[in-house]
Amino acid sequence: MNSPAFRIERDSMGELQVPAHALWGAQTQRAVENFPVSGYRMPRAFIRALALIKQAAATANVQLGLLDADVGARIAASAEQVARGAHDGEFPIDVFQTGSGTSSNMNANEVIAQLASRAGSRVHPNDQVNMGQSSNDVIPSAIHVSALLLLREQLEPALVHLARTIHAKETEVEGIVKTGRTHLMDAMPLTLRQELSGWRTQIENGVERLHSSEPRLQCLAQGGTAVGTGINAHPDFGNRCCAELARLTGVSFRVNRNYFESLSAQDTAVELSGQLKVIAVSLMKIANDLRWMNSGPLAGLAEIALPPLQPGSSIMPGKVNPVIPEATAMVAAQVIGNDAAITLAGQSGNFQLNVMLPLIAYNLLESMRLLANVARLLADRAIAGFSVNRARLAEALERNPILVTALNPLIGYEQGAAIAKRAYAEGKPIREVAAALSGLPREQLERLLDPTELTHGGIHGGTGAGG
Repeated sequence: MNSPAFRIERDSMGELQVPAHALWGAQTQRAVENFPVSGYRMPRAFIRALALIKQAAATANVQLGLLDADVGARIAASAEQVARGAHDGEFPIDVFQTGSGTSSNMNANEVIAQLASRAGSRVHPNDQVNMGQSSNDVIPSAIHVSALLLLREQLEPALVHLARTIHAKETEVEGIVKTGRTHLMDAMPLTLRQELSGWRTQIENGVERLHSSEPRLQCLAQGGTAVGTGINAHPDFGNRCCAELARLTGVSFRVNRNYFESLSAQDTAVELSGQLKVIAVSLMKIANDLRWMNSGPLAGLAEIALPPLQPGSSIMPGKVNPVIPEATAMVAAQVIGNDAAITLAGQSGNFQLNVMLPLIAYNLLESMRLLANVARLLADRAIAGFSVNRARLAEALERNPILVTALNPLIGYEQGAAIAKRAYAEGKPIREVAAALSGLPREQLERLLDPTELTHGGIHGGTGAGG
């Protein structure tokens, strides 16, 4: 005989049907039915953090003598299963739900309570799994925990890998000189290594920016309960919960010095999102440089050739496009958009509670995940494998009239401009025109207009500090 498809569950609002196989209970089911908005679920990183908090809370409550040791052990063991991803399918609630994230908090409480009950006596989702807690401190804490763990485990390693890949490429292209560009127009020369070093420093600065946000991410709302006063939580609950979280994760979490700030505001999340936006802008800049440098191969700059990864057109045979830089640019645009949403959500802290917490969590973690993934792609499938068109670079350098800038200290700006204009008009190398108009010996001109020497800066072709 077939088992029934549904079972009856009850909460403070009454009875309703829940799928027979589901681990969740009535409050989760109400949220599923109330919020059929996007189909987007809370990220895995967030569910993990939520479960880690429940695990730490159970242990803290046992230590404080508030929770039976057997019940606490079963709750902690069940939460650990959820944290490692054994029950991800049991978290069906839409991102666009109650602004406090109460539905997601109760989803975790109900799933963990059901798992713990299967291992012994009945465990209550509110009275025992949620003991000493409120959605109002659990969800802000989960945002910080999930973001900091994702930062350390995925985003930072990906950015460090990108910076190291760029640095390796710098060594590979050592000594190659190219025409610089300002306003997309020919400018003074620089080495390809110097150009790439700018990219690398952007990424290294991004990592430093992330580090600067970590101390505030380590501060949690746990123990503040409903409005920041700590109602129904033991005075030492927050400290013990954070200590247990630190043991579970290896991260030194601690209670926020002011619970009212941590419940009512999301300034740290907004700050981190801003740092992510800067990194997105850096990646967009690098991606667009690569696209310009790769443009062609005949009618563009064609300074480099990116690795060919896939056919570029459904109608033009043989066309190959810079797909990784394009994907990178789209990720950057998405992160910038996410930051705008997080900024708006961050100011929605009405009195004692921010009421856009699920949106902040989703967008923040999505931005971090996207940046981590695309940083590795950009490193491994674009930067590591591009080749340099040395002949094209040398040809452009030879005909670049802007090299005349190096003669300014000897012949003055006005005569230099006249030489550059004539070189442009006649399509002749700058050395040839300068020899005819400047009165300087050709040997001296060769030295002063040597592109490699000019990459060192200084005056009269000398070697300044611009390495």
